[in-house]
Amino acid sequence: MGPKSERVYRTIREWIATGQYPPGSKLPSERTLSEELAIGRTALRQVLAKLVAESVIEVHGRSSYRVPDRSVTTQAPADVEPWQIHGERTLYDNRWVKLSLVDVEPPGVERFEHHVVKLHHVAIAAVIDDQDRVLMMWRYRFVPDSFGWELPGGIVDEGEDSLEAALREVEEETGWRPDSLEHVVTYQPMVGMVDSPHDIFVGKGAKLVGEPSDLEEAGHIAWVPLADIPSLMARGELMGSGTLVALLHVLSARGAGAPPTSAA
Repeated sequence: MGPKSERVYRTIREWIATGQYPPGSKLPSERTLSEELAIGRTALRQVLAKLVAESVIEVHGRSSYRVPDRSVTTQAPADVEPWQIHGERTLYDNRWVKLSLVDVEPPGVERFEHHVVKLHHVAIAAVIDDQDRVLMMWRYRFVPDSFGWELPGGIVDEGEDSLEAALREVEEETGWRPDSLEHVVTYQPMVGMVDSPHDIFVGKGAKLVGEPSDLEEAGHIAWVPLADIPSLMARGELMGSGTLVALLHVLSARGAGAPPTSAA
């Protein structure tokens, strides 16, 4: 940031630190801040994006900012007990999927056997270019018998780091090599019955290094404008929870005025 932006950044931080804007309070509008602090709207938004990224402020809607209320906590309650696990027996096991019956006992409930499916660890990547487009594939999936847009991604091989897997999968499936990727979240797609950690990565920029080498996985490859993602979502043309989670993260970051990732 330049000297003016740095001055504005420090001023807003001081306002919050001294209680001029207490937790839960709303900051003035961008227009008011721009006039009061003598800074252009573009530079101001860069300052606000930095403050959002540092969790100094939160964004509500597209251009409304508040000071976080730390008294409203999501700290885990201490009075919720875990289930007891008494044993497990395997029903089916191969290189792709393992199906087990687990003898469990929830608190205050009679014990019973619960089906558990164990799948692979997965890495998925959303690569954004300098025109705000995301690298995607239009593919057919025979299980739901449908076509749709997907982000590149796949199984993390044994002994492989998930970041390495994400970089490898993008190149194998699209022919594009990401400049860099940053991990943003790990989630379970069906936590009640399926164990399959999904690591989501986001990156900015890629180089075309050849044709896709994984012909089974590759489909029609395109750079899809991020502005089109909400309509594709509404039409049900985005396939897979990893694609949805990654793109919702990207759109949320853009709505906050922040870049989708800190990767250069």
